[in-house]
Amino acid sequence: MRHEFIKMHGLGNDFIVLDSPARDGLSLTREQWRALSDRHRGIGFDQALVLEPPRDDQTLAFYRIYNADGQEVEQCGNGVRCLAELLRLRGKARDGQLLLDSPAGHIKARLGTPGIVSVDMGEPRFTPQAVAFEAAGQPGPHYSIDVQGQAVQFAIASMGNPHAVIEVPDTATAQVSTLGAALESHPRFTRRVNVGFRQIINDSHVRLRVFERGVGETQACGTGACAAVATGIRDGLLGRRVQVDLPGGTLFVSWEGPGSRLWLEGPAEVSFTGQFEL
Repeated sequence: MRHEFIKMHGLGNDFIVLDSPARDGLSLTREQWRALSDRHRGIGFDQALVLEPPRDDQTLAFYRIYNADGQEVEQCGNGVRCLAELLRLRGKARDGQLLLDSPAGHIKARLGTPGIVSVDMGEPRFTPQAVAFEAAGQPGPHYSIDVQGQAVQFAIASMGNPHAVIEVPDTATAQVSTLGAALESHPRFTRRVNVGFRQIINDSHVRLRVFERGVGETQACGTGACAAVATGIRDGLLGRRVQVDLPGGTLFVSWEGPGSRLWLEGPAEVSFTGQFEL
């Protein structure tokens, strides 16, 4: 069967977008998603995004997210920004905003300058239950796990998907590939976890690298940026609007604190369109 796709990216965090005419999504197996994500033998992507018909009369569409390993996941900040930009290009956002639905709930998007999208990512949650983490009696808000012979300290946050945030003196020398992989699959994170390595420059500027669950290190991670800023604001380390520099470029995260919703802003672009057969 032939499928048409659109390749998009947000700061190099890249996606394929497919349209599904049915509410139960495309009938691709985990192995097929994994083959398509292969950058040497497939199309290559960090995540696949599937647009489905809306499930209520408030939203334009429902979307699903599949990581490069074929696992369906709950949320993707850069992915939803790309979907919002695509729907703008399709003429679906005439008033400059739109509402989408996802496994993590409704997501509102604001579209200003072409190619720049802001999305309402909801209110961060910081409990072990929200990230499916076994706290083992540790009181929080910071936790520790012995990994590779060292006690790793981190904060946790859910942005609809689970994140651990590690403070580092310099992201350039952070052990992203080794420590990120070890923590991502640690059994105390029962749904696995995205691992962010955050360097605070000042109260309005951080650097960040993210080892994404089921993908590895990516050029940018929208929900990872949200988690890094939200935990920093909660801990009194950051202000209400923060520039987040990632390997692929810059995002902005704004949050007024507990009881308010967090916004993620950054670029989204179409790379090319294509077809594949399965």
